[in-house]
Amino acid sequence: MAGTFEVRRRRLATVLAGLAAVTACDDSDTPRPAAPPPTPTLLDRAPVAGAAEVAASPTAAAIRRRGQLIVGGQWDLPLLSERNSITGETEGFDATLGKLLAKYLLGEPAVKIVNATPETKETLLQVGTVDAVIRIYTITPERAEKVAFAGPYLRSGQAIAALVQERSVTRPADLNGKPVVAVAGTTSIDALLREAPRARVETLGTTNECVQALESGRAVAYVHDLTALAGAARLNDRIRIIGEPFTSEPYGIGLPLRDAGFKQFVNDWLGKVVRSGLWAEVWQTTLGTVVTGPPPTPPEIGSVPGS
Repeated sequence: MAGTFEVRRRRLATVLAGLAAVTACDDSDTPRPAAPPPTPTLLDRAPVAGAAEVAASPTAAAIRRRGQLIVGGQWDLPLLSERNSITGETEGFDATLGKLLAKYLLGEPAVKIVNATPETKETLLQVGTVDAVIRIYTITPERAEKVAFAGPYLRSGQAIAALVQERSVTRPADLNGKPVVAVAGTTSIDALLREAPRARVETLGTTNECVQALESGRAVAYVHDLTALAGAARLNDRIRIIGEPFTSEPYGIGLPLRDAGFKQFVNDWLGKVVRSGLWAEVWQTTLGTVVTGPPPTPPEIGSVPGS
C-alpha cells in the first residue's frame, strides 16, 4: 500500500508541475494589449519659440535664461485667473494664456504670478517686477503712454450685476441716483458715469468686496467687465448679469514701454495661438463654460489705438 501511494503521489506531483509549466508559458507568450498613450493636453500641443526667435528679443532671451516667466495677474477672478485651492494651480482664461506664453518662451509652462491690482499694474511693469501683465487690461491711449500693449487678445465690455430679486435696474441709466460699486482703478467707473452721471459710485479693492456689498444691500449694482461678472455669477447664484455690455473694450497684454522687440515677440506668439485654434480652446474651457454660444472671433492684433 505504501509503495502504491508513493507512486500515485509522484504521478500527481508530475502532473501539477506540468500544469504549472504550461500556465507559466501561457502567461509569458500571450500578448497583452498595450495601454493607450495619454491624450496630449492643450499645453502639450502649444508652440515653442525657436532659438532665432528668442535671440531676436533680448528680453525674451533673458527670460529663457532665467527659466521662469513672471506675470502680473490675480488669484481671485473666477474663469479668468483664480488659484485652485486643491492643486495650487492658477486657472482661467488669462492664467492659461500666461502658461501658453511661458511654454513658447521656455519650452515649459513655468509661470510665477505676482498679484496685480488695477492700481498697481503700470508700476509693476515700470519697475521691472513683472515681465508682462495678463489681467483683463483695457488698452487706452493714456495707458499706452506708460506701458506697451501686445494684442488686443480679447474684446469684452462693461456690464451690470445685481441681486436676482433686483428689478429697478434694466439699463445703465437706471443707476442714476443709486449706490453702485466698482473695483478701484478700473475703466468701469468712467464708463458708468458716462451713462449714469448721477450714480453714487463707491470704489472697493476687489471683486469679492463688490459682491459682498451687493449681498449686504450696501449697493444695488456692481459694474465691471462682463468676463469678471460671469465668474462671480457662476460662483454665486444670488447675483445675475443684467442685459448686455454697454461698452466695447479691447484687452491687451501689458509690457514694458519702449521694448519693441519683446512686443513683436509676444504678438508673434499670440498670432500663432489664435491661428492654431488654441485660443478658442482656452475660451471654451474657461469663459465658454458660462458665456453661451461659440467662441468669439479674436480681435485683430494692433487694431486699436495704443496697441
